[in-house]
Amino acid sequence: MTEKEMKHVSFSGRLVMVGFGSIGQGVLPLILRHIDMPAERITIVTAEERGHDVAKEYGIKFMRQPLTRENYKTVLEPMLGQGDFLLNLSVDVSSVALIELAQARGAFYLDTCIEPWAGGYTDPSKTPSERSNYALRESARALIAKYRNGPTAVMTHGANPGLVSHFVKEAMLHIARDTGLPAIAPTDRAGWAALAQTLGVKVIHVAERDTQVAEHQPKRRGEFVNTWSIDGFVGEGCQPAELGWGSHETHFPADGKRHDFGCDAAIYLMRPGAGTRVRSWTPLEGPMHSFLVTHNESISMADYYTVRDGDTVAYRPTVHYAYHPCDDAVLSLHEIAGKNWDMQPSKRLMMDEITTGMDELGVLLMGHRKGAYWYGSRLTIEDARKLCPHNNATSLQVTVAVLGGLVWALENPKSGPVEADEIDHARVMDVCRPYLGEMAGAYTDWTPLSERERLFPEDVDRNDPWQFKNFRVV
Repeated sequence: MTEKEMKHVSFSGRLVMVGFGSIGQGVLPLILRHIDMPAERITIVTAEERGHDVAKEYGIKFMRQPLTRENYKTVLEPMLGQGDFLLNLSVDVSSVALIELAQARGAFYLDTCIEPWAGGYTDPSKTPSERSNYALRESARALIAKYRNGPTAVMTHGANPGLVSHFVKEAMLHIARDTGLPAIAPTDRAGWAALAQTLGVKVIHVAERDTQVAEHQPKRRGEFVNTWSIDGFVGEGCQPAELGWGSHETHFPADGKRHDFGCDAAIYLMRPGAGTRVRSWTPLEGPMHSFLVTHNESISMADYYTVRDGDTVAYRPTVHYAYHPCDDAVLSLHEIAGKNWDMQPSKRLMMDEITTGMDELGVLLMGHRKGAYWYGSRLTIEDARKLCPHNNATSLQVTVAVLGGLVWALENPKSGPVEADEIDHARVMDVCRPYLGEMAGAYTDWTPLSERERLFPEDVDRNDPWQFKNFRVV
């Protein structure tokens, strides 16, 4: 048996998977490969027929039953008891409601993002602040004190949010090593925040470029095409753009707003993330214009790495997603924006028709002594298909992170609700690394001002290239 086929942990309970889209279908073979448990103890509860053939392939019980505010307890309570596991990979089902249910039943829990009930992302009765990821995170974080030492509930542990939090820690250790500092992993939040401050990290991008393409089946008019959950992408893309707001920032955006509650680690812009672009960089793509789509890690990382002097923030990095999806998804976004953000009548999740390409997913840490450093996963579609069935390059980076979170939760059963930043990055990376393709790190002298002053003189801050106003495309 090879290393990647070994069982990481045994599990004697029942596993209930809510949602069975691309991530559910992709993680199922990983769970069966690496967690020692019989297939007959797994049940899928999902709103759609999609994926029934995959469940049948593995002999998994499949229940088509949409979950709502009114029925979720009635449906799920008989399936969950002490020591069982609720794996939430759904959309339009409240994560907070499911975490509370799992805690009441004595069950483990994991999700890949904090979801509201259906319509929560665009609820016209709520202010932009109230329907932000910031607000969703605050509602989930409120459960930490309530259920401290309860069954472990891993919140927001996919690729991003999730895996990228572990990439940041590995990247900081690399920078420390390369700048003559001790490359020793801190043991707590205060230690990691102090390391980020000592290194001088001003900005962190989750810098991702997806180049997967279906050469023989291009996007059609009236069709939204993507390599992962279309409903999830459009939902978060229609939320306000959000970013962790660093202590070095001196130019507050004209359309920026602060929240009047919570940790105050982030701001939001009065425009949707799918309509907001920023300059970023990855080693293979080079400079790129990316979408500033709201994500939990933009807030959680900024909060986690905050250093305070009493009530004053002494240090905090600016953090946000800088995402260039596959080219067909970019075309889909242009079309949906032109239709006032109304979804196209047809949706297509690219999987088997992908002919080439990769997902270059990493973190870009900027402002330290060596300028900028990108660290992350380069996973091609060819390698993804060899490594695990029912996955493309994008989904496998998510599904293996789900596996890593499951393993960590079972090995640490009484941790209560936790975010990705708060768990052992080294253990999760041990589980995930065999499935991430090439793990690469690269320094660069790129800044968001590169070439701009020569070609297009603009209103920029030349004294500090790492100001958000220099990254934003206007």
